[in-house]
Amino acid sequence: MPSSASIWPQRNIVTIVAALAILLLGAGMTLKITTDHLLRQDATSTARSWALFLAASVTDLEQIAGGEQPSAASIAFFLSARNSGEVFHYEIFNRNGYSQLVSSREKIALVDLSEYSADAARSVADGRPIVDVREGNSVDRPAFFARAYVPVQAGGRHIAVVAAYVDETEQRRNFHNTFLTAAAFLCLLSGLAFSIPAVAWYRETKVKQADRRIRFLAHHDALTGLANRPHLIEKLEEALAHLPMRGGSLAVHFIDVDRFKEINDTLGHDGGDFLLKSLAERLRAAVRIDDVVARLGGDEFVVVQSGIAGKAQAESFARHLAAASSASVTFKQHEILATVSIGVALAMEEDITPDRLLKSADLALYAAKAAGRNCIRFFVPEMDTELQARIGLERTIREAVLNDRFELHYQPLFEISQRRLAGFEALIRMPAADGTLIPPLAFIPVAEDLRLIDKIGEWVLREACRTAATWPEHLTIAVNLSPQQFVAGTISDIVAAALKEAGLAPHRLELEITESLLLGNTETIMTQLLTLKAMGVAIVMDDFGAGYSSFSYLWRFPFDKIKIDRSFMQGLDGSHCQVGTVVKAIIALGRELRMRVTVEGVETASQAAFLDAADGDQVQGFFFGRPIPASELGASILADFEKAMPPASPVAKLHVVNAWAEP
Repeated sequence: MPSSASIWPQRNIVTIVAALAILLLGAGMTLKITTDHLLRQDATSTARSWALFLAASVTDLEQIAGGEQPSAASIAFFLSARNSGEVFHYEIFNRNGYSQLVSSREKIALVDLSEYSADAARSVADGRPIVDVREGNSVDRPAFFARAYVPVQAGGRHIAVVAAYVDETEQRRNFHNTFLTAAAFLCLLSGLAFSIPAVAWYRETKVKQADRRIRFLAHHDALTGLANRPHLIEKLEEALAHLPMRGGSLAVHFIDVDRFKEINDTLGHDGGDFLLKSLAERLRAAVRIDDVVARLGGDEFVVVQSGIAGKAQAESFARHLAAASSASVTFKQHEILATVSIGVALAMEEDITPDRLLKSADLALYAAKAAGRNCIRFFVPEMDTELQARIGLERTIREAVLNDRFELHYQPLFEISQRRLAGFEALIRMPAADGTLIPPLAFIPVAEDLRLIDKIGEWVLREACRTAATWPEHLTIAVNLSPQQFVAGTISDIVAAALKEAGLAPHRLELEITESLLLGNTETIMTQLLTLKAMGVAIVMDDFGAGYSSFSYLWRFPFDKIKIDRSFMQGLDGSHCQVGTVVKAIIALGRELRMRVTVEGVETASQAAFLDAADGDQVQGFFFGRPIPASELGASILADFEKAMPPASPVAKLHVVNAWAEP
């Protein structure tokens, strides 16, 4: 830190330089003001004298102002006056401000069409000359001239107004050069007096500032000013080295902003940077003086909490950090509501290293995000195994997307009353490395985190439509849509392209959505759903009854079908005696709203019998058929076809068999 002896001369130099700058600025402004004032005075005096001289020399001025021809004497005066070196233009106005005669160096003539001058009229009204000084902006005007409107009186009344134009270019140049020379000498002398110490001080200051900046950036994040990773490692090493002497333990809190990319995409990088800086300030304010706050890059922050007694204290502090980080901020009239996920690792072992501690906290953060974000997780050894499994699943998903390695299985939907096949629901499967199939509940959430669900969903639509186009025309195909497929606003184009490519009639496609889709930007989502419905496809509310507000959407959007969640059938055979009543009520509601009702999860004969009595529309579940690959669908369709057709239809039956025998 610099001593007071070194600071004092610097302060003196700064004071001297500031005083010099003020002096020079004041001198320059004074010179300009003085020059302009003298020029205006000279121009005003000259113009007024010439105007009065003209008024005294032209005896028939009143007649000229009335529009009569000037006398010979007046003409002679105008001719001699226009050769003057200073006055280059005259105008004579009547007392109402209208021009009557113009005398310039080229001609002397009465005005054919009078023009009104507000300044001429005002000089008569005020009874005094109106003078203005201006720069010439045309070839017939000097570079700088004065114009004076002088009212002329005779017998106590105004008879005319004389406007005299006086060339002030030379006078202005003289004033300007004189004062400019004086100002230049003053600046030169002042600069010589102070330039040498000022330059030396400036160079010394810049070098010191650059050194300080380099040292700061070597240990701190440029955007937030927090400690960077190398500085964090140093602080962690120091804290771990002192841990045996101080006792207790320390905790590393790994903090990550949830869905930060969406904030960047919505508000731009300026909005993202603003949020990161705001979060950095809040973390600084939330920690103690001995704690360390660092930014590792992107939206990742680390807080090192030292001197804690155990996990309970670390958890309480983590909740405190989460609350401080999740408060809303306002950026350009946009309110940002961001949450954070926090992973915590405790330094309980004496031989633990900073890198291992940070990796453990990062694994805990990974677990927090996998648990749905906006939560806190502590590191446990099993997380290493879970991380490797997650990494392997992500790799499998990426390879499947790149090489179209997904499979579609189809589960039948039956009409309850006739036990007749109505269509199939397409259910995606992903083959694992050992040949087993990974169900969608295992990999779809990961695909959404990887932002690959759009590509997967588009493949499902194309493949399902292509397969359904080979079925009998009365069979439909149902495809589930993810809420993320609606973000870009192009889902209707994707559906239209899939239908056109497969040659499938739109009314044979059912698009199933869940309530979570309607919890976001409802107006935008509703617009996209209406566009899809206008194309002729059916819109289905899937998993109905599993949410908290499903009923509110039934009157806001005209769904074609409701699919009652499988949990109702699971509860039908249990102790929940009111489940059957609720199912019947939903079916009745669908009837009133002109919406078909499908019941999922039908697995037993008693459940099927109940739905027969409840007068539902369609059923789906293991009792009627499990999901099967497309290659096995021929037998299912043929069996239903044989049941529906009379015995004397061998040609039609053969047609179906041949259709499904084709590759």
